[in-house]
Amino acid sequence: MNFRAALAAAVALLALPFAAPAQAKDDLVIGVAQFPSSLHPAIDAEVIKFYVLNFGIRPMTAFNPDWKNSCLLCAQLPTIENGLAKIEDKPGGGKGMAVTFKLKPDLKWGDGVPVTTKDLEFTWKVGRDPASGFSNGNPWNRYTALDIVDDHTAVAHLSSVDVHYNEMDILLPEHIEAPILAKAGNAAEYIKQTAYNRAPTTPGLWDGPFMITAYQSGVQVVLEPNPYWAGPKPGFKRIVIKLIENTAALQANLLSGDVDMVAGEGVGLTIDQVLALRKSYPDKFTYIFKPSLTYEHIDLKVENPILADGRVRQALLSAIDRNQLVSRLFEGLQPVADSWVNPLDQNFTKDVPHYPYDPAKAKSLLAAAGWTPGADGICRNAKGDKLSLDFQTTAGNKLRELIQQVLQSQWKASCVEVVIKNEPPRTLFGETLKKRSFNGLVQYGWSSSVGSSPRRTLHSAQIPTAENNWGGANYIAFNNKQMDADIDRADSELDPVKQKAIWADMQKLYTQETYVLPLFFRAEPHVVPKWLKGYTPTGHGDMSMLWSENWSYGAN
Repeated sequence: MNFRAALAAAVALLALPFAAPAQAKDDLVIGVAQFPSSLHPAIDAEVIKFYVLNFGIRPMTAFNPDWKNSCLLCAQLPTIENGLAKIEDKPGGGKGMAVTFKLKPDLKWGDGVPVTTKDLEFTWKVGRDPASGFSNGNPWNRYTALDIVDDHTAVAHLSSVDVHYNEMDILLPEHIEAPILAKAGNAAEYIKQTAYNRAPTTPGLWDGPFMITAYQSGVQVVLEPNPYWAGPKPGFKRIVIKLIENTAALQANLLSGDVDMVAGEGVGLTIDQVLALRKSYPDKFTYIFKPSLTYEHIDLKVENPILADGRVRQALLSAIDRNQLVSRLFEGLQPVADSWVNPLDQNFTKDVPHYPYDPAKAKSLLAAAGWTPGADGICRNAKGDKLSLDFQTTAGNKLRELIQQVLQSQWKASCVEVVIKNEPPRTLFGETLKKRSFNGLVQYGWSSSVGSSPRRTLHSAQIPTAENNWGGANYIAFNNKQMDADIDRADSELDPVKQKAIWADMQKLYTQETYVLPLFFRAEPHVVPKWLKGYTPTGHGDMSMLWSENWSYGAN
């Protein structure tokens, strides 16, 4: 090639359009199918609320993705081995514990105010008040005293030996919330006026890597980096959590690029949708199916005269084919549950009553309880009352609605009528379950932390009532003296062998009573962009957002 030809070729190459280098993405838009009924960390036990909150506020300790308890706000995890936790004699007799918590020295709220033991003391005082309506008061009312050593050190005195002694919950900002409590006059009024609900964009509410900077109820939440966060610099300048309540519409928004990813943890797309997406678009996203401790089940209102009879409750469970359900809908990824304890849990036992699919047995149990088929195939009692029950779940969740239809058909084959009456998630969790105003069946999921006590959901002291301002999460009103005693023993037993035996007894009691119809344990489906780095689902209640400062954009 001569010089002129070479020069012409070089000019032609220069004229070709070159792709600009990929630009790092500063924002991350997450689609969710639910929206929190409140943002106060201790009020209302909702997975979606903690999905949002965990970007901006941290508990003292949490179980990490390896399922090990770890410090988030504390400088060192207290243990008996390192001397920060000790068994002590109580003044009136018996054994308690003294646990020393030391805060990291560089922690600050989003307004620059240091996180100190004042926040710990304030949260403890509010959490101990029965009128506060805390959904889980146990982390606080188990402390009989709190000795403040300095701004970063406190010694918590536990009323008994406690297996969860080195687990501590989220702290509230004393400098923001204490004046609100003082003005409200009492804890019951305080939770109505908390800044978390009335002014969630207040920077001083947030001590995590992000803080809420914009909030539209029932629409979206915007989070931006906390300028006083001392940990690793967040990889995004903006995180938008966008509500798209209908899961079919949420899937469409994901495919169109209006959202970058959908939430896992049961508040995004359903597993059947994600399985279908993976088949149709195998290379478009990263698909993760994380086995989890989330327990899908149906609560029964045992005060309902129909459901007060244990034979009817057992019949309801025997009349549904759960193996067929998980095989056809979930490709076997979600195992059938017998109780709330997952086989992945160290305290799981197989030695519990089992209720396999047996429609003949279901009909026999109903007949023994006085229910016989009428001319329309639906059972009636001697008074002519129809065996009909309301069945509720989260409206807009297509998978749950499909499950309802399957179960409705199977129950009808055993002469039981269920009437579907679904509600938006905010109503179902924020009112119906919280105030126990349902009168039949309610399907939803529990998201548990590793080895977490069932106190909040099964101890009789945790039944929500007007007197305790609807605190606790024992929505089935499980009231069993042996269960209460087992929970108390399990919470104080440090020997893992004895602990496992107590847990086995709790699981037997739970399955014998059939206050709940166990369905399956979820494999949480996560659909994330291929460029998202550092995203690690945990499979338990301490969700991946607790380490969201490690998320970032990375070119494929």
